[in-house]
Amino acid sequence: MKFDRNTPFDQADDIEFASPEEIAGFQNRQLRSAMKYLESNSPFYQRMMKAHGFTAADVNSVEDLQRLPFTEKADLQLYNSDFLCVEPRKVVDYITTSGTLGDPVTFGCTDADLDRLAYNEHKSFACAGVTESSTVQLMTTLDKRFMAGMAYFLGLRRMGAGVVRVGNGMPQLQWDTIGRLQPDTLMCVPSFILRLVEYAEAHGIDYRNSSVKRIIGIGEGLREADFSLNLLGRRIAEKWPVELYATYSSTEMGATFSECSHGCGGHVHPELIIVEIIGDDDRPVPDGTPGEVVVTTLGVEGMPLLRFRTGDIAAKITAPCACGRNSYRLTPLIGRKNNMIKLKGTTLYPPAINDVLDNTPYVVNYVVEVRDSAAGTDEVVVKVGVASAPAINVVKDLKDRFRSRIRVAPIVEIMDPDDVAAINFANNSRKPIKFIDLRKKP
Repeated sequence: MKFDRNTPFDQADDIEFASPEEIAGFQNRQLRSAMKYLESNSPFYQRMMKAHGFTAADVNSVEDLQRLPFTEKADLQLYNSDFLCVEPRKVVDYITTSGTLGDPVTFGCTDADLDRLAYNEHKSFACAGVTESSTVQLMTTLDKRFMAGMAYFLGLRRMGAGVVRVGNGMPQLQWDTIGRLQPDTLMCVPSFILRLVEYAEAHGIDYRNSSVKRIIGIGEGLREADFSLNLLGRRIAEKWPVELYATYSSTEMGATFSECSHGCGGHVHPELIIVEIIGDDDRPVPDGTPGEVVVTTLGVEGMPLLRFRTGDIAAKITAPCACGRNSYRLTPLIGRKNNMIKLKGTTLYPPAINDVLDNTPYVVNYVVEVRDSAAGTDEVVVKVGVASAPAINVVKDLKDRFRSRIRVAPIVEIMDPDDVAAINFANNSRKPIKFIDLRKKP
């Protein structure tokens, strides 16, 4: 499928508004095409097919995927170049993952892949209410081989919307830009919004009456599994009554799941990706049941993936959305499978801990460390940067906040924010490192 500028997005032509049966038939056809492409062009998948005794002709529907092996993150790290399906001269942009769970992986994008990225973001922005009349301030980086910033820019350019490329951080510059250029939409990591609000309140900026009407969050959740706003989302909404939209994406997927105005899950673009949700037994789970997100990319020319295990935990919602789209949706992420923590008998994921810390006013920054205890269980240490000591017992207050939210409290260490920042951005990380897993792997 071509993802050029002339691809229509009106409801009559958009596959997301077709019937579930039409969407299923469409994805089956796209999958058959993707399998033939892998069989002809991918060194890695050619080896996999030979080793496991299957061919592209054996896969005729999405259901047939269940018989195939998975692609693991380790495969990408060990055999990175073998995933490339084109001659190196056709690669026009090199991208790397952030290395959240290991060494970064390089992806080579062709010109067609960049068109696909633009198409994906155009649809995702439109889903979140952005139009060609909008002006969007991007508080994300376009450098450091980062896919997201490039994708956002390409999608907005394709849409015809105005783009303001400010980059991350720098509250003063962000507000100066908002005042000068009057954007109606901000795209950023949600917790940074609280820093913007704090700066505005400290400097007498009337942010509630600014031009900003919409905030699209990346990298952090804004909702609970039932789609209600989480602590971070509620705190932003209480401070700044704007429209809030959450998204989920990754470099490996080359696709974005964006909420619509009804805020009940991230919509899939069926022409770009196939999603399976699997349980601990590696079998599909019922709709609405959380499991690991497994993706098969569609329409990727450079480095397509087959049954790639993301490690992310979410559920699939197949009921039609009130917006009229019949494509399935994903619930907010619960966490990463490899990051599951068992703390004092309670199972949780880092986002639940982050949500407490992101909504504690005196916390400047933090890092969560998990390690093995002498008893063989998980020990969680939260290192918190506090700028100036509030007139309370900070450790006790934080533990009370944790108990009220997740029923258990980790070990709390108070540190200088500069020392925490050195951990957050070790080795010039482009994303803040907020979770460090020191447990011995089985």
